[in-house]
Amino acid sequence: MSSCMVGGGSRVSMPDHVRVVRNGSRAAIISDRRITGLSVDVIAELVAEVGPLWHERHRARLESRPRKRAVGAGAKHLLVFVDRLLATLVHLRHGATHDMLACWFGVDRSTITRTIGEVRPLLAERGCTVANGIRLRTLAEVIDHLGASGQTGIIDGTEIRVRRPAAGRKDRDTYISGKNKQNAVKTMVLTDQNGRMLFSSPATPGSCADITHARQLGLIKLLADGPAVEILADAGYQGLGAQTGGRVVTPPHRKFKKNAPDWYEEMHERQRKAHSSRRIRVEHGIAHLKNWRTLARHFGRREHMSDTGQAVAGLLSLQQTADLNPRRQR
Repeated sequence: MSSCMVGGGSRVSMPDHVRVVRNGSRAAIISDRRITGLSVDVIAELVAEVGPLWHERHRARLESRPRKRAVGAGAKHLLVFVDRLLATLVHLRHGATHDMLACWFGVDRSTITRTIGEVRPLLAERGCTVANGIRLRTLAEVIDHLGASGQTGIIDGTEIRVRRPAAGRKDRDTYISGKNKQNAVKTMVLTDQNGRMLFSSPATPGSCADITHARQLGLIKLLADGPAVEILADAGYQGLGAQTGGRVVTPPHRKFKKNAPDWYEEMHERQRKAHSSRRIRVEHGIAHLKNWRTLARHFGRREHMSDTGQAVAGLLSLQQTADLNPRRQR
């Protein structure tokens, strides 16, 4: 048996026949936050938490096969879970191609593709971390958290460019964004008043309006039946305020379309800027998301966009929580 170092000084034992990326390369990936976007302690936490889940699912998948082999039989893993996680993080952070990662980790391209396809859903299911041991996985949990903490939530929709669907598909035009006139998917992001990531919705085709997406997610019912929460939104959500009893606050309507008095222009501009300055934090949160290159321009399958967006949001929130605790920063 051999062992490798993981963040925090802990060792992970592994069989000698397992091929892993060289220790120097692994150490460089883990120690440099620019590569993964995560600190050493956060990566160690992910290894300790997600690793057993991956092994459990892998074993369940093997046991579900009609033809079963003895324990230990069959092909051996060419990558330990630490390297599988690191390959997925590098892919999400920098949009690295599977071919490049395969060369870096010394395995076949299909191994990297399968690795990312297995680890990414596990990261997406973790949800957004708001404190040690407290995670938000659904929009209902986010609304309850905001109500219990007395914080203001901020929502906004963001679009991610994707590959154009093949010619002849019935839903080909549904991915064309009405705003950017490009093929894209849309997700709704919700942060708190300080810009901390709380929720990223599943992706929907880019032709869907922001307010329609919010309604499909059940935001109106959650606000009507849930705690008294203030949600800030931009003009794309105008109309939700009346449907939620004023809990969704949007920019003020312009009453004068032409020949508005000077005093009204000054008042309207002042109110608009005041609202914009309060909700700018969600724009900062979206910018942090787009620093992960897979969300800046997605070249993979559109079906993976929901898991990709939610995985990145969960990783970002975990790092934001860790940064609030100085003892965990490295």
